[in-house]
Amino acid sequence: MTESAPDAGFRCGHVAIVGRPNVGKSTLLNRLVGEKVSITSKKAQTTRHRITGIRTTAEAQFIFVDTPGFQTRHRSRLNERMNRAVTQSLADVDAVVLVIEAGRTVAADRAVIALLPPGAGAVVALNKVDELREKDVLLPQMAELAGIRDFAAIVPVSAATGLDIDPLRAEIQKLLPPSPPLFGADEITDRDERFLAAELVREKIFRLLGDEVPYATTVVVEGFKLEGDLRRIQATVYVERDNQVGILVGAGGDKMKEIAASARTDMERLFGGKVFLEVWVRVKKGWADSEASLKRLGY
Repeated sequence: MTESAPDAGFRCGHVAIVGRPNVGKSTLLNRLVGEKVSITSKKAQTTRHRITGIRTTAEAQFIFVDTPGFQTRHRSRLNERMNRAVTQSLADVDAVVLVIEAGRTVAADRAVIALLPPGAGAVVALNKVDELREKDVLLPQMAELAGIRDFAAIVPVSAATGLDIDPLRAEIQKLLPPSPPLFGADEITDRDERFLAAELVREKIFRLLGDEVPYATTVVVEGFKLEGDLRRIQATVYVERDNQVGILVGAGGDKMKEIAASARTDMERLFGGKVFLEVWVRVKKGWADSEASLKRLGY
């Protein structure tokens, strides 16, 4: 809670960011918050956890909840837990931002729309508008969406470039209830540094490896020690099969060195201090389909 009393018209509320996989939800969250609090990659289904990002202005505090992309194709206990995170998030928020790719609304988008609570105030962010070659497809798409549900607003944006993020935030603010802030003005997430460190390692795995192995991995920070401005971090990457270890480590350990170096650079930028990072790789067969393993690994 902030110490100074906010204006009488101050608004504060939780806002779920939802959509099908790979529409740019995490990039949009980072843009709305103004800091990197959620990992991103071009691969679908990068986000696995409910991530909270906080943005405080003179008029409002936005508590954004980035959710995993709702998965309708691949079934596993991990994906079932991620889908459950989406539906639980929708039940607990004051407003919803539905992210849809500009230029096309597909069946998976409509499936997410069907999940939205009937009375929830919802804004559509038509993302990746900067990638559209033919802008004349936007108006028909917006008309189609308006016919599906009474959205509070439909705003074309680009999370990658920041185009029209301020108008989107203004529309979201209208849906927040009058309330004092729930977090300090300088807080940007409710996740601790240990969690963020694990996520940054996992992000680099998604960005630097092929299509199969990243989905078979999870990262656990086994040790986190703060010595002044230096953070000593020990992380373990778990894979499902023995043959995935070699792919992840690379020839002479080069791939893992690249992953660790890139993750360390981002950690130092985010944490504002030096990081000493050690990363190991271990096999935990079937972790994504084991309730016991998922619970132990923090899912």
